Amino acid sequence: MESLDISEVARRSGVPASTLRFYEDKGLIASIGRHGLRRVFDAAVLERLALIALGRAAGFSLDEIAPILASGKTPSIDRQMLKAKAEELDRTIRQLSAMRDGLRHAAACPKPSHMECPTFRRYLRAAASGAIGAPGKSVPQAPAAAVKRKSSTRQ
Repeated sequence: MESLDISEVARRSGVPASTLRFYEDKGLIASIGRHGLRRVFDAAVLERLALIALGRAAGFSLDEIAPILASGKTPSIDRQMLKAKAEELDRTIRQLSAMRDGLRHAAACPKPSHMECPTFRRYLRAAASGAIGAPGKSVPQAPAAAVKRKSSTRQ
């Protein structure tokens, strides 16, 4: 069993020693002892840190990641939790895609003033009502003709 001191774990994982100590305090990782004043970890901690990084990149909080790692050596990944996160990401992607399309429409809008553009005005109303950026609320779509016009200019 290879053991690594905290500075080696930090170097190999790219996770600062202060974060490693924080993760240990939260129970996400565990040291196997000390060498002098330095914490020592089993080399398997690098895989646990990779799982934490993957979970964080997917948008999970540390509190959501903790149960996955709580079982000890083998992570216990809740497939329903993964499915729910994937659905949440789908909603976010739809919102961001709609916002992107609206910005592209506004940038290429042929109206002399954005205030004369019905699509831009829908965005204004959506922003005023709090619909833009609010979870579960949809962003107004650019008219299909604008989307078609945009895609034909890329070819």
